[in-house]
Amino acid sequence: MPRAKTRVASRARRKRIIKSARGYFGKRKNCIRTAKDAVVRAGTYSYAGRKQKKRNFRSLWIMRINAAARQNGTTYAKLIDGLNKKGVTLNRKTLAHLAVNEPESFTQLIEQVTA
Repeated sequence: MPRAKTRVASRARRKRIIKSARGYFGKRKNCIRTAKDAVVRAGTYSYAGRKQKKRNFRSLWIMRINAAARQNGTTYAKLIDGLNKKGVTLNRKTLAHLAVNEPESFTQLIEQVTA
């Protein structure tokens, strides 16, 4: 009886790595060892990037809210404090959308909170 080898599994493993490395430059796209290192490193960066994206968007929303609040004569901190005291449960993403796309509604909201 012939000896069983891991040809199918190893070929599949290598194909998966090469497929993940598609679009990379030089040896990184077709040399198994180099491609494997590149794919692992890319995975690490993409994992960290998914976490950073959340931080970056929250920061962007806060900047937009602060800019719109200052145009209406208040600050971000005073606005958030007023919203909390009034019991308004709008998240920062929604507030930033209002500030950018519907400035009249945002102004009315500020007037209700600061009054």
